[in-house]
Amino acid sequence: MRLVIATCSVDYAGRLSAHLPLAKRLLMLKSDGSLLVHSDGGSYKPLNWMSPPCTVTVLEPDADQAEAGVTELWKVTQKKTDDVLVVSIHEVEHDSAHELGVDPGLVKDGVEAHLQKLLAEQIELLGDGHTLVRREYMTAIGPVDILARDAGGAAVAVEIKRRGDIDGVEQLTRYLELMNRDPHLAPVQGVFAAQEIKPQARTLAHDRGIRTVLLDYDAMRGLDDADSRLF
Repeated sequence: MRLVIATCSVDYAGRLSAHLPLAKRLLMLKSDGSLLVHSDGGSYKPLNWMSPPCTVTVLEPDADQAEAGVTELWKVTQKKTDDVLVVSIHEVEHDSAHELGVDPGLVKDGVEAHLQKLLAEQIELLGDGHTLVRREYMTAIGPVDILARDAGGAAVAVEIKRRGDIDGVEQLTRYLELMNRDPHLAPVQGVFAAQEIKPQARTLAHDRGIRTVLLDYDAMRGLDDADSRLF
């Protein structure tokens, strides 16, 4: 990963256009070609970014750009959509590269791990005719929680969370993109399963064709008899 702190402006052109005026920012360039532009605020969310697969080209500024103070241009192009992100760098204060190695992936907390085990044992909660293929099905970017087959034999990838938010939907979207490249699996359906799913996450999931399933942890553990409830 390359980390650059620079005074720069950023222009994005694609499905929409966006401009970040000249300011000091953190540029994160990852080994997969993706670029994230951060300010000193906003928590984890970048101001702008380009997702992989993409290519980065370093260009010399033209005469007008150089006169305006630009010393270097980064042109980041998305291979699938042809969207372009251009970073106009004026001054660099820090530039370093770091080898992070292979990430082991997110370790589930106790509840999520138990939910995964219970859902694998009660795979019919996904719908009649579903069967389990395996837990922790490995992809190139990490394991999807459950790989199953529906009644028609189609592959189903399930991501499990205790509390389902947009990040979880994005994570499953990345898994599905890779799994659908495998002719032995495609087409792969997505299921986002959680004890609680935030409205924004549900909307995003349904917009991407991902089904959502609410999990009743107590009922799955046999601690709650739904038939004995008054409401």
